[in-house]
Amino acid sequence: MNTTHDKPSNGIYSASNSIKPVNFFCSARGAKTVQLAGDFNHWHPILMAQREDSWWFIQMWLPHGHHQYRFLVDGEPTLDLHATGTARDERDEPVSLIAVS
Repeated sequence: MNTTHDKPSNGIYSASNSIKPVNFFCSARGAKTVQLAGDFNHWHPILMAQREDSWWFIQMWLPHGHHQYRFLVDGEPTLDLHATGTARDERDEPVSLIAVS
């Protein structure tokens, strides 16, 4: 006898309820600080760590979907050259996009 189990209607197993670690890297040799700000942290900049190879790094846990973000290199907004794409935020400023699946 074959039985099938329906997915729970509350969606606890859906992709939209999952979060995944996402690594952000920024090449900013000579920068004193690099921060990450995005829609996932209400645009409040978070300091990134500088690695020995001069790249800046931070890992964030993000939910499924598309997210907007930017780096702040010594306070200057900077797009991620390795982003999934670019868009415009609510102030019509360019932002980087990342897709989390």
